[in-house]
Amino acid sequence: MNVALGTQSAEPGRENEDFAAAAPGAAVLLDGAGVAGAETGCVHGIAWFSSTLGGLLVSSIAAQPARPLSECLADSIRVVRSLHEDTCDLTYRASPTSTVVAVRAAAGSLEYLVLGDSTLLLAETEGKTTAVTDQRLDDVGKRLRGPVDELPTGSPEHAAALAHYRDTLTGLRNRPGGFWIAGPDPLAADHAFTGSVPLEALASVTLLSDGATRLVDRFELATWQDTLAVLGESGPNGLIRHVRDAEAGDPDGRRWPRGKAQDDATALHWVLP
Repeated sequence: MNVALGTQSAEPGRENEDFAAAAPGAAVLLDGAGVAGAETGCVHGIAWFSSTLGGLLVSSIAAQPARPLSECLADSIRVVRSLHEDTCDLTYRASPTSTVVAVRAAAGSLEYLVLGDSTLLLAETEGKTTAVTDQRLDDVGKRLRGPVDELPTGSPEHAAALAHYRDTLTGLRNRPGGFWIAGPDPLAADHAFTGSVPLEALASVTLLSDGATRLVDRFELATWQDTLAVLGESGPNGLIRHVRDAEAGDPDGRRWPRGKAQDDATALHWVLP
């Protein structure tokens, strides 16, 4: 496998809650989340949750090539739950959660799973690019975050509006009509987007956290083709530098309203032979 991986926390010295890893024929990316400003109810924390779940998942999908990705994810969620349900409050509203992107090459096909607002970017040998993203969280968020986007990022008023928005959003987590994300309940895996494409049609496969896709889906400064060009020229770290440059030019979120001035950013780029 020819895999390049880059990741950077939102701020120097701050724990990175993203996780990405690759094994022969498989790769995963997770973007951990909680409720900003709230205790998680978990003594381990969000980064522990995403990295533990991600490590279990990549080993499961690599070791069990015939098992559906959604079942591998459900199994991994159950194991993580068993590791901390006796020490942590998993019913708490801010209990750690994570997006999941997983891929596996088997029998001439690339199987994929996407849950939450991270992105899978599939580049075909003939030049077509397809982005697979779970839009349910974004769709719910757009209905609720109007008051947040009217305020300068980082201001006390913005922080208060953001806290209210996230409380409301949390109430719609893993519910019909809301959105689905990996957390304490393995049933969320049943709601992931899954599919497969012929391996021979693909030139590359890229897994991106939403902190790494901002140039396209938040700032509208680039296309997915532009993203692939940057990855080809300067790799995942080069892509993240472009994102950081754009964020630095709008620290108050006036041009691009957003919950965080900067976010953890991770890209895993797998070039197929």
